[in-house]
Amino acid sequence: MAKRDFLTIWDLSTEEIQALINRAMELKAGRDRNKCPLIGKSIGLMFEKTSTRTRVSFEVGIYQLGGNAIYLDSKDIQIGRGETIRDTAKSLSRYLDALVIRTFEHQRLVEFKEHSDVPVINALTNLHHPCQALADLMTIFEKKGKLRGIKLAYVGDGNNVSNSLIEASSKTGINLVIACPEGYEPDPDVLERGRETAKSEIIVLRDPKEAAGRADVLYTDVWVSMGEEAHAQEKIRRLRDYQINPMLLSCARKDVIVMHCLPAHRGEEITDEIIDGPQSVVFDQAENRLHTEKALLEVLLR
Repeated sequence: MAKRDFLTIWDLSTEEIQALINRAMELKAGRDRNKCPLIGKSIGLMFEKTSTRTRVSFEVGIYQLGGNAIYLDSKDIQIGRGETIRDTAKSLSRYLDALVIRTFEHQRLVEFKEHSDVPVINALTNLHHPCQALADLMTIFEKKGKLRGIKLAYVGDGNNVSNSLIEASSKTGINLVIACPEGYEPDPDVLERGRETAKSEIIVLRDPKEAAGRADVLYTDVWVSMGEEAHAQEKIRRLRDYQINPMLLSCARKDVIVMHCLPAHRGEEITDEIIDGPQSVVFDQAENRLHTEKALLEVLLR
């Protein structure tokens, strides 16, 4: 059977996404607790960027599925000393059953995939964060009971998280509004493809209040991502009107839920009273990383 990679949300069909969410909810409920489809399998976690939720959720998920997780800090293996991606991918394919990669440039992940004989999973690049998007979809479905027709307002920096939300919304029929300042829009190619294939509206505008108006879900992410520290002050200045705070929350529906993929810079993109408030589902969203990643591993390694 040909290997299956997961580099973006485009790698799954709409039906597969819904099936994966359903399976993740079964896993969360404890069904098949003792089912261990990864017995005898070893999964490499090659990280070039630091991580809390991604690393721990994958390590715990692989353990719960009966597999063995091997953490590979890029500084501790030969790729950190200049070994090529091609040689690294070919070598690791002889030992591992799948490879989870968290890296900077998306093209590095594509090159890994091309030379790997085992499934490659995107655990974050500069362009995409599809594992996060799967957990986001599960959380929305869990809280709202559906995906199609939901109004999702993403407010802030048009980064890798917003790119994957465009793909996820396009696939599932979520109506997505992204509010960001000029120059901080999502990737234009992702946006174009999302709009071309969407079964719903995907809109980019400037006014965060307009985006929040009648939103079922309000979502934001950190303004200064890893590797952008040199531009931190400029980004914070340009994005300061896009903070999720009580005033912005009041523009949304009364039953709106608030999401954030974490880590949060409290006081910048979101305030304490919102992230700790009754409408926040941030930590359910974090937990759902575990369940969706387990369901994804079942699909890719079946």
